[in-house]
Amino acid sequence: MKQVIETHSAAETFAVGERLGREAAAGQILCLEGDLGAGKTVLAQGIAAGLGIDEPVNSPTFTILQVYDGGRLPLYHFDAYRLEEPEELYEIGYEEYFFGQGLTVVEWPSQIAELIPEDAVRIAIRKDPEKGFDYRQIRIGEE
Repeated sequence: MKQVIETHSAAETFAVGERLGREAAAGQILCLEGDLGAGKTVLAQGIAAGLGIDEPVNSPTFTILQVYDGGRLPLYHFDAYRLEEPEELYEIGYEEYFFGQGLTVVEWPSQIAELIPEDAVRIAIRKDPEKGFDYRQIRIGEE
């Protein structure tokens, strides 16, 4: 599923996420890597829309996990940015989500790299100011 997509607006980035959400399977894990402001949350919002979730989706930076049940699959949205130790995820029973029947989206997966299964889909989002403020390169299936 390796793919490189270029977007030129938040709406286009959202649309890529929407497609990912429509194609998502139960038990799948999507890992979103990118700098602050790269568009990880916009992509996650699109994924939620693609699942049919119509409630607002925000980055769970301070809560670590948000669960959305309103779509064709539950969405488990993790943000590992503020985690100091991967073991902190054991406290919230992360395995129930990672290996459950929903779609798991993890922002900042490098913070918990040892907990990410090998079959997780890695998605890297990169900005390139020379190509414009809203330009994003989205690499799906990258290491």
